[in-house]
Amino acid sequence: MSTIRILVADDHGIVRKGLRFLLDRQPGMEVVGEAREGREAVRLSEGLAPDVAILDVAMPLLNGIDAAAQIIKKNPDTGIVMLSMYADESYLVRALSVGAKGYLLKDSAEVEIVKAVKVVSQGRPFFSPQIAQSLLEDYVRTLQQRGVQDSYDLLTEREREVLQLLAEGKSNKEAASILDLSTYTVETHRTNLMHKLNLHNTAEIVLYAVRKKIIA
Repeated sequence: MSTIRILVADDHGIVRKGLRFLLDRQPGMEVVGEAREGREAVRLSEGLAPDVAILDVAMPLLNGIDAAAQIIKKNPDTGIVMLSMYADESYLVRALSVGAKGYLLKDSAEVEIVKAVKVVSQGRPFFSPQIAQSLLEDYVRTLQQRGVQDSYDLLTEREREVLQLLAEGKSNKEAASILDLSTYTVETHRTNLMHKLNLHNTAEIVLYAVRKKIIA
């Protein structure tokens, strides 16, 4: 099993040192670089090509979300875990939109941070349980206010399968291979499920899946 190489970026030294101490103790993990601000994170990631970059949302010179966008553009294989003080859906939507796979609150338990690195390094999404629960509660309140039933019931069995695979970060082609379907058929299911659920992009698919606890 290869070692997961990690870049840590946070403008607070105590946070960086704490993350390094935690992650370097884990079997199969190594912190290969630390950055104090967003532009430094982008520069380091370009040279180090880490498997996972943990980025604080609020950093000087370049915020974590914009830094994530630049890192992913230069190295799409780097999995991004955002670190934030706030369970704010607007931040989460922006992070997902630029390609981040994980979103953790700064008060997350050590076991959650370790799990996030492992999961994101495999190309799958991970969110703090508090965030997932908050999204679910907001979703239920919205349904109650609208007086409507669960929209998930509108989906066919195949559409539900496609939804989960897409939310887990699979491409249309990968989902087609797993389901033994043509890429065109998967694209059709994707279009149909997005129409039924009033979703407009991949970030919204992931958010919906988190709200529904289809993915962790």
